[in-house]
Amino acid sequence: MKRVWVAALLAGSAMGMAQAADENGYTRTADGVVVTPGTGPAARVEVTVHGDGIFHVIAMPRGVDGAALAPSLMAPNPPAAGAFEVSAAGGHVLVKAKRATADIDLTSGRVRFTDPKGRELLAETGPATFKAVTVDGKPFVGISQQFNRGSDEGLYGLGQHQNAQMNYNGEDVELAQHNMDIGVPFLVSTRSYGLLWDNASITRFGNPKPYTLVGEGLKVTSDGKPGWKADYFLDGKLAVSRQEATINYQYIKDQKNWPEEAKARTVAATGGQNTAGNAVQKQTVVWTGTLQPETTGTHKFQLYASSYFKLYADGKLVLDRWRQNWNPWYANFDLPMVKGKPVQIRIEWEPNAGYMAMLHNDPLPAPDRHSVWFTSEVGQAKNYWFVPADSMDGAIAGYRQLTGKAEMMPKWVYGFWQSRQRYNTADEVTGVVDRYRQLNIPLDNIVLDWRYWRDDDWGSHAFDPTRFPDPKAMIDKVHAQHAAFMISVWPKFYPTTANYKELAAAGAAYQGNLRQGNRDWVGPGYANTFYDPYSAEGRRIFWKQVQEKLGVLGTDAWWADASEPDMHSNLSIEERIDTMGPTAIGPAAQYFNSYPLMNARAFFEGWRGFKPDVRPFLLTRSGFGGLQRYGAAVWSGDVATRWYDLRAQISAGVNTAMSGLPNWTHDIGGFAVEPRYEAKNPTPADLAEWRELNLRWFQFGAFSPLFRSHGEEPFREIYEISPEGSTMRASMVWYDQLRYRLMPYIYTLGADAYWKDGSIMRGMVMDYPADAKARRIDDQYLFGDAFLVAPVTDYKARSRTVYFPGTGTWYDFATAKTYRGGTIAGVAAPAERMPLFVRAGAIVPMGPVTQYVDQQRDAPLTITVYTGANGSFSLYEDDGRSEQYKAGAYSRIPLTWDEKAGTLTIGVREGKGWAGMPATRALRVKWVTPGKPVTDDNGFDAEIRYDGKAVTVPRKS
Repeated sequence: MKRVWVAALLAGSAMGMAQAADENGYTRTADGVVVTPGTGPAARVEVTVHGDGIFHVIAMPRGVDGAALAPSLMAPNPPAAGAFEVSAAGGHVLVKAKRATADIDLTSGRVRFTDPKGRELLAETGPATFKAVTVDGKPFVGISQQFNRGSDEGLYGLGQHQNAQMNYNGEDVELAQHNMDIGVPFLVSTRSYGLLWDNASITRFGNPKPYTLVGEGLKVTSDGKPGWKADYFLDGKLAVSRQEATINYQYIKDQKNWPEEAKARTVAATGGQNTAGNAVQKQTVVWTGTLQPETTGTHKFQLYASSYFKLYADGKLVLDRWRQNWNPWYANFDLPMVKGKPVQIRIEWEPNAGYMAMLHNDPLPAPDRHSVWFTSEVGQAKNYWFVPADSMDGAIAGYRQLTGKAEMMPKWVYGFWQSRQRYNTADEVTGVVDRYRQLNIPLDNIVLDWRYWRDDDWGSHAFDPTRFPDPKAMIDKVHAQHAAFMISVWPKFYPTTANYKELAAAGAAYQGNLRQGNRDWVGPGYANTFYDPYSAEGRRIFWKQVQEKLGVLGTDAWWADASEPDMHSNLSIEERIDTMGPTAIGPAAQYFNSYPLMNARAFFEGWRGFKPDVRPFLLTRSGFGGLQRYGAAVWSGDVATRWYDLRAQISAGVNTAMSGLPNWTHDIGGFAVEPRYEAKNPTPADLAEWRELNLRWFQFGAFSPLFRSHGEEPFREIYEISPEGSTMRASMVWYDQLRYRLMPYIYTLGADAYWKDGSIMRGMVMDYPADAKARRIDDQYLFGDAFLVAPVTDYKARSRTVYFPGTGTWYDFATAKTYRGGTIAGVAAPAERMPLFVRAGAIVPMGPVTQYVDQQRDAPLTITVYTGANGSFSLYEDDGRSEQYKAGAYSRIPLTWDEKAGTLTIGVREGKGWAGMPATRALRVKWVTPGKPVTDDNGFDAEIRYDGKAVTVPRKS
């Protein structure tokens, strides 16, 4: 991409636009105003109203002629304008709607937003920056805009990122889709507003300057010489010692930097085998250097790495990580540094055919560091939506008003899933379901991962007949066991397949990966590419092929892997862009982050035509703004089996939810297995740690929106990973059963994501925005508004510290011991139990343990009331699979607890009812008081027969 500063361009092209404005400097339109500023980089600023106070701002740069503004992919159907008023005074024009007012400076075009009381919520800090950019021979601009300089607000959302950061105020976040990183340019603030930055290109939040290699900006020396001292060892013996200006083995293309004398037959290169008499060699690289800061402040660093690596600063261990080599990623860390005071760095790495780079950004002034700042590489204008609200939930609801409702999931989605990388035969698939049923361990979904086709036939969607001789019979057998069947479908095609040829004939198959000559990792390696989902015809053909080969067999749901798109791992960004386009609607760089959205659209619209009254469901590895409208959930990618990665899932999941995507999950135990766990005969110590890691991750998984076990070997089935009769097995079964006991509560949370624009996994700050301590805690969260979840993320930890937000009372779920809000306490965390707490005033409906959802639709429900405060809950039920809920085929039972009166009121049943709804239902009531918790058998204190009419149940003394 060619870049030129627009500041040097002439501003004369704005004169014609200025003539369109009236004498006040602005023009009122049907849904807002257009301002033509006299100064600054924007030639035209359009502010429009949507609904009762959502504002859309578009600022067109001066001196850049381009095509008409492309339609928004995230917000294609925004609500029409509600009532608003326009007034002008003192060189400003005000657009006042019900929930907020936009104030536009007529001279500069700067926009700020205030609430109905005049409190400033969001304000542009100075003018935008525009850079002229040429992409695929067409003119675009790079855009940067800062807001709220010097703010202390809490900032959340931005998609899914895995550096254990909860509050993004003061952080840098790059939005560029990757295996484990989901970029959604929406944030929500503790000031109760949302900001949707409407740009699909690579975008940075925070510092607008890209990180650069240490040595290119920040100076590094060793032994008085410029650069790093790099020592390469083979089997512990020094092979090469040299000075290196930078540490740069970041991408495949950078491997040419490797010294010839240090090349080796590593485990990764040989698959661990000794061939042709050559023994496997162990590589080690040690870099040492002295950083020479020229600025005082907090310097931000990234170590992009895979395999085993450690980083020390002035002798202190800062990083100790492992990542699989085909999926390196950034480890972020900060170093406070003083100008002129050197810092000693030591990096130890076991490459094993891995990747490594060290990057850095200088400190920002504190007001800039603590601001809202978006910078995008390719666009046509500054383009964003401001969403005012009275709460953070309200801001997320406004986001969904803009980008689409979160479609209802089938009820079975909230049960337990079993998966593996991978099931090789039909018998393995059905055998797992059979085994779960034999052991009476609840299960709702079995997943068939990739490579069920013949190795040379990727993209055919055809089963290998030698391993899957009768796929329909396999799926029918799964259904006979009351489980759903889900299958992996990549957007990937070998050019030898008929499916590729059909897509290519329609101009809907990318050619860049083929042109680059990249081959995949299957067998000898095959040429491959992806289809173009931006093409309406491409989406139609893609789904037709899926339906004809897989849909007609009875497949219930779809797993969209590699939807970033990840065509070839470890390519540079420039190489990735070359593989991704041009798309049917524009350059790949312009639409870099939106592929998963358009791919999900293909599945959603295709399923709607195929089975219009069955809820669609898609699990996709990547996402983008608006994904929730396509019946899709996301998962956190191919994470590693490390304790740090478990901890990083917590903030990743919470911020995904606060990005408006309520249905999220992760691979329990981590996908990619650390070598010491992979061994056929691990040491007793390693085996013990492997099992405890999986157990702690499983406990967390039971309180995630979607509950699924998946990963590479060792196998992850409960009966495989935990010994029969062990406390581990008992704990895993207990949490699986607890998930089903809580299904009435969990399914209501899932339904409320649609009906009330709610969130299942919640940041504590959502319910306690004024609680400053809750803002940055990155290892706790709320599950609905009743549960406080505190996962254990350290090996052998048998206690942990918990912060209790708010001012009310919290109950320990296991013991009913109480804790006061606003306090910190050390709590017990035995290996078999995760610290779990319930808010006083919470009402939690519970059912019996079942083997799959709705096994007993008329089973008694236990209404569990946590006394100590007033509370309410609205229990939701429907048939769990059809679309009839949209026509009113559902029921709600309102539940209200009056603490002073000591009564539970079960209200009149609402809704039209649903197919299979029991006319009457036994409802049992359990009052939880200090020291008297719920029991495993859902013991109760009172029972009534509920027939839909209101009834009040007094608490017995």
